Amino acid sequence: MSRGAPCPPSASVVEMNELLLPGHANALNTAFGGQIMAWVDICAAMAAQRHAREVVVTAAMDAVTFIAPIKVGQVVNLRGMVNATWRTSMEVGVRVESEDPLTGIRTHVLSAYLTFVTIDHEGRPIAVVPVVPETSVETLRYREALARRATRLQLAQERQRLQDAHDSDASPR
Repeated sequence: MSRGAPCPPSASVVEMNELLLPGHANALNTAFGGQIMAWVDICAAMAAQRHAREVVVTAAMDAVTFIAPIKVGQVVNLRGMVNATWRTSMEVGVRVESEDPLTGIRTHVLSAYLTFVTIDHEGRPIAVVPVVPETSVETLRYREALARRATRLQLAQERQRLQDAHDSDASPR
């Protein structure tokens, strides 16, 4: 993929596999959530950078809900892909599954959506390469990403409104 040329989401796919070791676990011998979130961030960052061919930084991670535990000794499979791009940012989706290495049975553990910003060597946002969905699944993910972005922007406006109200109430009287 050349820098600057629009490309399909499939060109950004990253697949990672990790073995859940005791050092990655909590007191219940299941995955420490922070470790899984770190792996999600790494997987997403690699997909974003593969797409942009520029330096990227994590701007946000949507709410993460664990729907199944991962036990020590299981394989953690992560798959990330750019879903949509905007002027300087992009959304990357990551699906995490656990795999029992003895049976091969996989269980969906979580899906996460992260926003990345492309930056120049001085840390300023720069234009991101457009993503062009090619398949019906990619188009669906693109449309869903647009809806999530609209929700994120609404939440950001509400946070700013609440912060402004708090700041005005906190002034000395």
